[in-house]
Amino acid sequence: MLTADVSQAAEWRSLRKDLLKGDASFRAEKLHERAQATRRSILDMISTAGQGHIGGDFSVTDILTVLFDAVLDVDPEDPRKDGRDHFVLSKGHCAAALYSTLAHCGFFSADELRTFMEPMSALNGHPNRVKVPGVETNTGPLGHGLPVAVGAAIGARLRGNNSNVYVVLGDGEMQEGSNWEALMSASHQKLENLHVIVDRNRLQQGAGTEDTNGLDPLDARLAAFGLEVRIVDGHDYNALLEAMAPSTTGSPVAVIANTIKGKGVSFIEDRVEWHHKVPSKEQTTQAFQELS
Repeated sequence: MLTADVSQAAEWRSLRKDLLKGDASFRAEKLHERAQATRRSILDMISTAGQGHIGGDFSVTDILTVLFDAVLDVDPEDPRKDGRDHFVLSKGHCAAALYSTLAHCGFFSADELRTFMEPMSALNGHPNRVKVPGVETNTGPLGHGLPVAVGAAIGARLRGNNSNVYVVLGDGEMQEGSNWEALMSASHQKLENLHVIVDRNRLQQGAGTEDTNGLDPLDARLAAFGLEVRIVDGHDYNALLEAMAPSTTGSPVAVIANTIKGKGVSFIEDRVEWHHKVPSKEQTTQAFQELS
């Protein structure tokens, strides 16, 4: 397994202290800087590997940045610490975004990002908890992450600790029936320590979500399953941070984060073909310019 980058972890801790002390404008500025650095790393990883899911990676980046830099109670130098918060990236095909975020927090050296998708690399196309610190469970088959997160939330309650569980799903993934079974269970168990975050970019492999198997009205459907629903701009850092606040109803929280697939690069944004398209050398250069 990869090991922590101690100096990077120290920088991350210092940043978190600054974020707690700063005002909303300061937080937004710093989190934007972090998110753009993550997007540049993702771009480098995917262009080097020649494969990946850049559109979904870019749409979820701001969500991951807010979670890891300002919300989750985790320790990059002790990723299995008792009582920690748990994070599950159910849309595991967007592993590049998770790996870049983890590296920037010091869970492992950012130098490892260049090995993404290489033979024998720990950084597979889908995250592996045995190989990568900070990964709580292996994901990839869609519809599996939320059931695991529900189990983790129940486990935290049984242990009597204050752990919170956050799970990020793709919106196309919400077409999987296993998610709705898990939501029904979470509501019945009143898992107020569970946050279900939907990356609502409205595109999935090959088409729009509403053209494939419509989800709307997603907010009403989630509410009907007994969740406390919050709808936010998934690229507004302060709005995301506010949406991660504890439940006010004793029920699980569902955050519908409205995002743009490919956020940050003009020719990738809101284009279905960039679900797993890889930029050319010229496109990579242009993308780096836009992200800088």
